Amino acid sequence: MLVSSKTFDDAGVYRLDRHRALVQTVDFFTPIVDDPFSYGQIAAANSLSDIFAMGGRPLTALNIVGFPTDLVRPRVISSILRGGLAKAAEVGCVIIGGHSIRNPEPIYGLAVTGIVDVRRVTTNANARSGDLLVLTKPLGTGIATTAIKRGIASRALRRNVIALMSKINIIGAELAERRLVRAATDITGYGLIGHLISLCRASRVSADINPATVPMISEEIADLIGLGCVPEGSRQNLYATTAITDWENTDEARRILLTDAQTSGGLLLCVGEANLENVLSILRKAGTPSAAVIGKIVPRRRRGPLICMTE
Repeated sequence: MLVSSKTFDDAGVYRLDRHRALVQTVDFFTPIVDDPFSYGQIAAANSLSDIFAMGGRPLTALNIVGFPTDLVRPRVISSILRGGLAKAAEVGCVIIGGHSIRNPEPIYGLAVTGIVDVRRVTTNANARSGDLLVLTKPLGTGIATTAIKRGIASRALRRNVIALMSKINIIGAELAERRLVRAATDITGYGLIGHLISLCRASRVSADINPATVPMISEEIADLIGLGCVPEGSRQNLYATTAITDWENTDEARRILLTDAQTSGGLLLCVGEANLENVLSILRKAGTPSAAVIGKIVPRRRRGPLICMTE
């Protein structure tokens, strides 16, 4: 076992031989959008992201399905599964089966097995002081999906956030294979700061973030925060970070954005300064939703906060 749950990494890694290792993960959640096909796509993209965050390529996946059969029609379940199948096929991952149960609330996701070169695994435990932090998707999906559920999201935001969550983070594997990224993690339920905290702890470093450089899906997200449209998970994330994050000179709206619980979020990459321009060029050519340099890894602060906000 090369990577276990001890460092709160995105997936487990098990060595097969001198050169290859398996990467394994599982993820599922309840519906966050109304359209079943889109829900299936988002759930699959979210599950596959863990493999790419580790620098691997997905090989096979198993469907995880739970539904109240008296409330959800078979054609809806079929549409969800087709959405997941489409996303898996997009990256050459074969869905070879799965398991379904009756459940009071719908759930869907994948258990994914991938392959990675043991020399190119991008764990969250390999960040080094001086690495630049690059984010590949803007933040705000938790706030946006809450607005969708409440019926107050604009049509443009609905389209934008569904497309964003459906986009697969395949670029993580390419960057790892080129040895351009030292460490990485994908941003999901614990928000940007939560996942960065896990990375810093695993790597025994600290980090500085410039809040003004962190991309947001659209200005509508800021308006929704002002209306109190914030999921409970995001509020819990913010509370959990207060003891180890220096939030000085950061207003509440920006704090909420930085701790917003993401679904199928982007990758947070630790890039050596010498590789930065090459990485940014590759991200732009690949059409990643963002290629934003948002901060820097610094030496571990023994007495100060783990994460600091800077200008």
